[in-house]
Amino acid sequence: MAVNYGSKRIVVGAHYGTRDWLAQRVTAVLMALFTVIVLARVLLSKGPITYDSWSGIFSSQLMKTLTFIVIIALLYHVWVGMRDVFMDYIKPVGIRLALQVFTIIWLVGCAGWAIQVLWRF
Repeated sequence: MAVNYGSKRIVVGAHYGTRDWLAQRVTAVLMALFTVIVLARVLLSKGPITYDSWSGIFSSQLMKTLTFIVIIALLYHVWVGMRDVFMDYIKPVGIRLALQVFTIIWLVGCAGWAIQVLWRF
């Protein structure tokens, strides 16, 4: 005798809900706070903004680390948004998968480039 404990609902599409909504808001707030910090440092600096003063803002290890954290937050923010757009508007699975794979490769490449820029490897 088969026992049916209920049906399992299968949801497709952009079904990540609250977690991704919250991730988008948290990463946006983090990026906004970082922007305010950088603007404050630029506006409070003495004299004209030159390359040396600009690179001086990002010369400390703490600022490099904060910048990289914000870049990772930006990349995750972009991934969630692009994934949702692809799932909502690109119906053929093969094309959607190819776009998602391309996006992941592009974002990982951007993260690698950010490491090179920040730490000059």
